[in-house]
Amino acid sequence: MKPAPQVIARPVLTEKATGLAVLGKYVFEIKPGADRAQVKTAIEATFKVSVEKVNILIRKGKVRRSRLSGGSVYRETEQHRAIVTLKKGDVISFA
Repeated sequence: MKPAPQVIARPVLTEKATGLAVLGKYVFEIKPGADRAQVKTAIEATFKVSVEKVNILIRKGKVRRSRLSGGSVYRETEQHRAIVTLKKGDVISFA
């Protein structure tokens, strides 16, 4: 198993992610190639909580146009995210 810093990049603190936190679901940006089992063990080891479920999604990068190099088109990198559902009563504090 990989250590936690090689699996979890950062927590996602958006309005939608904060709304999910009320339901016991937390969103993290993860490194590409990390699977559900690695995310689960990394979250449990880092935050001392018990994970019930892990969903992984890939957000495609936006298409951009460069104004400097003649309007060439490029795509931003993908974001790999994990939505982690904790067991009832467990809470992660990012304060």
